[in-house]
Amino acid sequence: MKSFDTTLYFITDSTGYSEEEFLRRVEAACKGGVTLVQLREKDRTTREYLALAEKVHEITQRYGIPLIIDDRVDVALCVHAEGVHVGQSDMPVSMARKLMGEEKIIGATAKTVAQAIEAYEQGADYLGVGAIYPTTTKVKTVRTSVDTLKEIVKARPIKVNAIGGLNKENIQILRGSGIDGICVVSAIMKADDPCMAAKELKEAFDALRKY
Repeated sequence: MKSFDTTLYFITDSTGYSEEEFLRRVEAACKGGVTLVQLREKDRTTREYLALAEKVHEITQRYGIPLIIDDRVDVALCVHAEGVHVGQSDMPVSMARKLMGEEKIIGATAKTVAQAIEAYEQGADYLGVGAIYPTTTKVKTVRTSVDTLKEIVKARPIKVNAIGGLNKENIQILRGSGIDGICVVSAIMKADDPCMAAKELKEAFDALRKY
């Protein structure tokens, strides 16, 4: 199985930022120790998405961090991103795998054990499970209990990350869940110091994982 680290999975949100400030925050997060970066742009045209993806990929490559493109397999292929993430209403994992090839990282959203098993059987490398808490992003979310998260962890041999409203103060709810990492948006994206926020989140999760 391909090697990648989902400990601190940073999902971007460019809403309200100039491109310069957005890219500065992405780089600060990389300096702070995020282990995966997902570029998520729901409202851009294809050309705008491609242009931004190329700039973000230049940053992540400097830090040796895989870039995951949300939803858009075409964008991921065009910029030679390391992977793609698909949700329940996006392209099926099996189709994404066929287009991306075996060496690329394919992630999938799962809110139930059945969805998790289906994604794994279709070739997903990791799962994003949530939302654990309500989120402030524009993405529609359905709450997922920690009990369901634990069941998903036991149901499959691939990496599982919790997502949804997580920050360094509330991740204690995940203690003992067996997850491989956390996905965060606002906790880094909206932080006064994204670099420090990433460092603190990673330290908090590493401490949590010991129990």
